[in-house]
Amino acid sequence: MGSRSTLAGKEVPIISNDAVKWIELSVPSSSNSATTAVDSGTATLGPPKEDLASCSVIGNPSTYLIWRIQKMQPQALELLEIRASHEFPKTGLRFTFPDALCPFAFICKNEITATSRFPYLLYVLTVSGVAYLLKIRDVSTYSSCSVFPAHELTELNVHNYLNHMRVTAVTATSGFLVLGRNDGSICCFQLGVLDPSAAGFVVELRDEVGISRLWGLMSRGKMVSLVQDMVIYELHGQRFLFVLHFDGSLRVWDLACNSRVFSHTMGTTTMTGAGFMKLWVGEPCLDSSTIPVAILYRHTMDESLEMISIHNIQYNFGDRIIFSMKSSSQNISLEEGGCIDVKLTSDKIWILKDNELISHMCSANTGKEEEFSYALQEEFVADQLFQGSDHLADEILQIAHSLFSSSKDDIVPFVSSIFLRRLLLPGVHHNAVLHATLVEYKRQLVESEFQVLTTDGLKKEILSAIEHEVGTEKMSIFQCWKYFCTRYFHNWCKINASCGLLIDSSTGVVGLIRKSSVSLFRSLEDIERILEEEGGDLTGLVDLFDDDLEHEVPMELFRCVSSFSQQLGKTASSIFYEALLSSPAISSEDIIHCIVKILETGYGSLGPVVHTSVPGNDMVREKELADHRNLRRLSIDMFLSLQGLYKKAASWGRLLNVIEGFLKFLVPHKTVHNFDSRKTSNVNSSVVVHATYQIAKVMFESAWDFLLFLSYLLDINGQIHMSHDDITRIQIELVPMLQETIFEWLVIIFLATTPSAPAVIEDFDYKLSSLQIDNDMGKRSWNEKLGRCDFTLAFIFLLNARSSSIDGNQAPSERLSNMQGIVVKIRDFVSWIIYGQAGGISTFLSRSIDLSFILFKHGQYGAAEQLLTMAEAHLHKEKTSQSMQEADGGWCIRQHLLGCALLAQVQCGLHGTLKEKKVSDAVRCFFRSPSGNGASEALQSLPHDIGLPYLNFGGYASTAVWKLHYYQWAMQLFEQYNINEGACQFALAALEQVDEALSMKDERHIRDLTDESATTIKGRLWSNVFKFALDLGRYFDAYCAIISNPDEESKYICLRRFIIVLYEQGSIKILCSSNLPLTGLMEKVEQELAWKAERSDISAKPNLYKLLYTFQMHQHNWRRAANYMYLYSARLRTEVALKDYHGSSLILQERLNALSAAINALHLVHPAHAWIDPPAEGRCLMSEQYPSKKARRTVDIDLLTENDVEHQSWQSSIYLEKLEHEFVLTSAEYMLSLVNVKWTYTGKEGALSDLADLLVQNNLCDMAFTVLLRFFKGSGLKRELERVFSSISLRCCLGKVESTWIEPHSNLLTSSKLEMVVHGSPLTVSTMAQPDRNSHWATLELYLGKYCEFHWRLPVIVAETLLRADAQIDLPRWLVQFFKEGQREKTWGMAGRESNPASLFQLYVNYGRFTEATNLLLEFMESFASMRPADIIRRKKPFAVWFPYTTIERLLYQLEELIRVGHMVDQCQKLKKMLYSSLHNHLKLLKEDSDDAISVAC
Repeated sequence: MGSRSTLAGKEVPIISNDAVKWIELSVPSSSNSATTAVDSGTATLGPPKEDLASCSVIGNPSTYLIWRIQKMQPQALELLEIRASHEFPKTGLRFTFPDALCPFAFICKNEITATSRFPYLLYVLTVSGVAYLLKIRDVSTYSSCSVFPAHELTELNVHNYLNHMRVTAVTATSGFLVLGRNDGSICCFQLGVLDPSAAGFVVELRDEVGISRLWGLMSRGKMVSLVQDMVIYELHGQRFLFVLHFDGSLRVWDLACNSRVFSHTMGTTTMTGAGFMKLWVGEPCLDSSTIPVAILYRHTMDESLEMISIHNIQYNFGDRIIFSMKSSSQNISLEEGGCIDVKLTSDKIWILKDNELISHMCSANTGKEEEFSYALQEEFVADQLFQGSDHLADEILQIAHSLFSSSKDDIVPFVSSIFLRRLLLPGVHHNAVLHATLVEYKRQLVESEFQVLTTDGLKKEILSAIEHEVGTEKMSIFQCWKYFCTRYFHNWCKINASCGLLIDSSTGVVGLIRKSSVSLFRSLEDIERILEEEGGDLTGLVDLFDDDLEHEVPMELFRCVSSFSQQLGKTASSIFYEALLSSPAISSEDIIHCIVKILETGYGSLGPVVHTSVPGNDMVREKELADHRNLRRLSIDMFLSLQGLYKKAASWGRLLNVIEGFLKFLVPHKTVHNFDSRKTSNVNSSVVVHATYQIAKVMFESAWDFLLFLSYLLDINGQIHMSHDDITRIQIELVPMLQETIFEWLVIIFLATTPSAPAVIEDFDYKLSSLQIDNDMGKRSWNEKLGRCDFTLAFIFLLNARSSSIDGNQAPSERLSNMQGIVVKIRDFVSWIIYGQAGGISTFLSRSIDLSFILFKHGQYGAAEQLLTMAEAHLHKEKTSQSMQEADGGWCIRQHLLGCALLAQVQCGLHGTLKEKKVSDAVRCFFRSPSGNGASEALQSLPHDIGLPYLNFGGYASTAVWKLHYYQWAMQLFEQYNINEGACQFALAALEQVDEALSMKDERHIRDLTDESATTIKGRLWSNVFKFALDLGRYFDAYCAIISNPDEESKYICLRRFIIVLYEQGSIKILCSSNLPLTGLMEKVEQELAWKAERSDISAKPNLYKLLYTFQMHQHNWRRAANYMYLYSARLRTEVALKDYHGSSLILQERLNALSAAINALHLVHPAHAWIDPPAEGRCLMSEQYPSKKARRTVDIDLLTENDVEHQSWQSSIYLEKLEHEFVLTSAEYMLSLVNVKWTYTGKEGALSDLADLLVQNNLCDMAFTVLLRFFKGSGLKRELERVFSSISLRCCLGKVESTWIEPHSNLLTSSKLEMVVHGSPLTVSTMAQPDRNSHWATLELYLGKYCEFHWRLPVIVAETLLRADAQIDLPRWLVQFFKEGQREKTWGMAGRESNPASLFQLYVNYGRFTEATNLLLEFMESFASMRPADIIRRKKPFAVWFPYTTIERLLYQLEELIRVGHMVDQCQKLKKMLYSSLHNHLKLLKEDSDDAISVAC
């Protein structure tokens, strides 16, 4: 700023104008203009060297048409249409021309053709010499990436009219395009009015000499210098062209008659060597009939030296038009910063420079007018991002380190939150800037996706960039934040550079057009003016002080506070603000104590946290010493200043009066409002919101400075001779007053800077809205704004506080607010927030409830929680715990609202520990709410249209009754939000109130309680406790709720639900443990389990029949356990019968397991009682899925027929033997299923025999013999064994085998006993290769040896079967051995058991095996003859020897027959001879033995 300037205002950005979507329009061209320009050697103005922008104000109410041309895209022109009654436009037009544009554009109202279709005209000129006139339609009618309609534009190649002259200046107005040339002449084109071929389309303006004008000839007189700048000016309905030439000549031309009406040559200026650069013409002053004219001078050698000279031209409209230059002029030197734009009004000149906006009154008193400056947004952004000094950012870390000295881990998150909050502040945050900064950090972000990120999304992106930088660059996080803010600020200044001014003299609106945004200017508040002038102007404060107190004392006191705050003021206030809003919040007393301690003793040693930000230990030490010296100097200066003030005021009481006067000035103003019903957001709303933050920030920091100052006074009260009364006054009056003021401004800042939360999209109606199926565009637009960084909570409140008393009679929404109007609206808005519409609310604690209602109505639950929490924290400072509850129930309402806000946030999708904390806090709030004073009446008075859960019950005189109903309401609310933990707590709390509520009820209470008994109420509440505990997975608590329920019906319903849920959750096994006391409910539990088992899918997991089995086994009820497992087996059998199961083998195995378990259970019972009871009440086992079928329950396999199996009565008991029978049959069926053979027992005669054959055919011999031994006895068993062995023997003779499975091992039968071990081990069948004949012989040998003792004739059956099948077969040696070992005593010859040598001899003879028969007979005869001496005595006993003599005779006969027929004569002769010889010897031996026996007998 200049040294003589006085700050008069600040820039206020229009929020939400940095994300305009541009509609791209390509402008076609039919001219070969570039070629023409090159060929002709002529040229126009070059492309713009700087970003250029301007604004045209059209209509009433005003419409602001803003155009921009950026030097990086000189061929494109951006156009925005702004109306005060609308929001800032979301879309704009971007025209792309074939060539770069000259630094000129003009847009105006279409006065050529009075049509609403094309309301605006746009004039542009390209560097190639082509002029365009575009007829602009409404923005909404254009579509992106389209070509501008050719019939809506007029194109003119001006080179055809320049006569090889160069264009040096250009201007336009409706119907005219004017070009200034380098020869000083001017060409006027009636572009858009006349056809280029029409007469008068182009007119040349130049100085003419003598009579040549009458002849219509071109003048060849004295030439003027080139045209430097031109302005078309309309005065009294006539158009005049003001022309500035390079040599300083100023001419005015009347465009109506194309004649010059004024000419003046500027004299020398105070700036030596300066050239005339730019011309501006202001609005006429009707009182003095003067026109202000401003000319920019720039030094030819040093372009940074510029000056503006203001002149006044007198005009007189009499018989002829007379212009004359007044002698006086006003020179304004632009000392710092280049001139970007200038605007003239009738009495002011506005000069936009690089670093500020300044204004001067247009006055004839040269050099005496005061210069007013207006701070640009760059200053605000730099202040927010700590760019003013490196020490500011370092002090944040130092103070945070002192504040969190006991918890170092909180320092980094706290500091990060400060930087993050400031980066996202309205006015600081800019989408394009943030995107560019993140791209520099190599964040791959698509700009279109980045534009739609919510506040949380932006925070995540920034934090990710910082964390990545910390990990890769080995920098401290504090350094990363400083560097990020520096880069952000650099990009902000680059992307958001100033381009031009927006001035509306009709309303006094002053605005700034930036490269990517638009803003307005406002006036300063009184406190801002005082702070800027450091107490120099205390106008407005004098009446607050003692009349006899010198004016110097307040000024000196203010300077004392200001100098005190400058040491740590801005940094400390940011720490203070962040600490109050952090979670958990830090008390203001702790912060004050920490800051005062720093001011007294300096910063402590910060260790490596700060050392990493300052390179070198020497520099760190030097900085610490410098800080210490500054603090010591501050202490000394402060002490001396306070001593001087004390002497001037004569007492501390008078000084405290001055301070109190200052404090009253910081209290928000209270105004009375008249509000209208409109609630539309517009440009003014955006300006008011951000301006409110600017002023609230100043107020907050000023109040903080005084609080810090007073705290410092209290700390050094002994050194400055402060009395006890003065100390008490500070503590009791001034500090609470300051705390109240700080809190109120803190709330304002919170509302103005906190982004709104996104809309919760849940209901179907909103989804329809988002698809644009309905017509609720306003709601859809509103929901799109929520959640964006630039749409803060203040917008929501501003729409509820639309004042109609501002800006005179004009409705405030139809025009932009001027500088002072913005301040007035801010005061009204702040007053409305703090005091309400009528200004009748005395404390903000009451007002916070109304504000919370608005937040609830718009779904801002997090903001409502924070606002109410801030109010409660402030209430703790003001009141003791005994007096915190207001008599009107305000405390109860706040607790109720706080609980609702917390619950609503949980419903919006919180997770993890944050959700648990919110739920816990909500429970605490709802427990507090009904316990306060006046809770019933206060809570019943809550409105129903703000989105709060409705309290649907009336008030009660009894506290217990009220609490009972409130707790039930809270329980239902938590249940509605599916928060079972909280719902359970309130159900238990309601249970505690039941007895007291019913004991105290009177007749009215009885009606209120709907005549419910204590049992009914408790039963309902215990049922709810059960439900919530069950949903939480707390099964023990749920069961305790069941047994605590006094309502029997409700208890059993809960018990059934308990069992169902345990089953569904896979936790049903809990019932079988000893954790639940089932005493008294055992039978009910069993009934429910059985009922559930009958109606559940048999394949469901876990299996309820198994659970019932375990349940009964745990209770030592063996028979009932066996019963349930048998029921399970029967269900499985029915499932297989009714459904075609692919996995039937698995079901059969499961049946085996069930039958095995049932058998094992019955084995634990005494044999006399080993049977199963029929089910109670004769109920059918089958569930409702199979109503037409009955389970097969009995298994007397010997007697059952198929009909008996289907219709067996439940009245007969099921014994162990029957279970074992069924187990064997199921085992056989299971084993057949493993080899893909389906078999089911039908009960028909011969079915078991067929089963045995089927098993043998599939090599399941073990199972076949098990079936035979289980179901056949006596002769029947022998018959079946003979049949089975005959079948096995035949397989040995066959060349192929039908089955590919055998079972080498079996656990079903012992080796030599009839008893069978029937247990629950599932049968296993191993897969083997296809058996060959050798394996069949091995199988036959194995089973013949195993089962021969059951029937000794089996070897005979086997041998006979083999010989019958193949008479020439060689009987295996082991089989022959069976016969030889079959005799009882070898000495008795060939006699013995059924399978003896004689039997084999007979078989040989019968089947023509004479050789084997002869050999066998000879073997035994030789054996008989060669007996040991010891055995001879036994041999000689009578009747001791038997040989099959008959068979021998048959053998001899057969041999003789063969000899007779000549078949094998030699062999038969030989055999016959051997037989005769052997028989002769044998008979001889027998005769000797007989004689010996007779002799012995005698």
